[in-house]
Order: sequence, then C-alpha cells, then structure tokens
Amino acid sequence: MKKIETIIRPSVFADVRQALALEGIDGLTVTEIAGIGKQEGRVGLFRGNAYRMEFSPKLKLEMVVEDEKVEDIIQALLDYASTGEVGDGKIFILPVEEAIRIRTKERGIVAIG
Repeated sequence: MKKIETIIRPSVFADVRQALALEGIDGLTVTEIAGIGKQEGRVGLFRGNAYRMEFSPKLKLEMVVEDEKVEDIIQALLDYASTGEVGDGKIFILPVEEAIRIRTKERGIVAIG
C-alpha cells in the first residue's frame, strides 16, 4: 500500500475529484492549507488597500491505495491538476506498512476499501 499526498490549486479540485472517482478512489481526505513556494506570494487588495499575501491557498489531498493503482492515480493527478503555471502543486508517495479499520478491526488492503 502507498499513501499519496498531493497539494493542488482549489480551482482544479472538482476535475481532480472526478478523475480520482473514475480511478476507483472513494476515500479521500481533503484539507484546506496555505503554502509558499516559487510563487513567492502575491499582492492582494482589501477595501482599497494593497497588501502582500505571503501564502497561497491550496488543498491537500491524502489517500491510501493499492500499489497497483499508484501510477494510474499519478497520471490522473498530472492530467487534471496541471494548469502549466507555477504553483500547480506537488505529489508525494509514501509507503504504508499497515492499515486497520477501527470499527471491524480488519487489516491490510481490505481496511482501506
């Protein structure tokens, strides 16, 4: 099993979610985050006053999947999260040693389904 963590723009979430559903991803954790990278912030306007926004709003998606699904999910993320602009995000792949469903005490791949 692998844990896929990806950071994307909020504006592409609907398309990414639909693409993941087509790949069979039913379980997904979504967290609203803010980050800074090569974008180095931007200037915002509030009630006529300009201010520097150091962090850009992003979404962090987390899912645990079977090893066999990883490449298809990566491709879906690359296809639907990319705008071609700086700040499109990142994908991280981490190994998962074990998964346990608390309610039924199931372990392994059946616990993530």
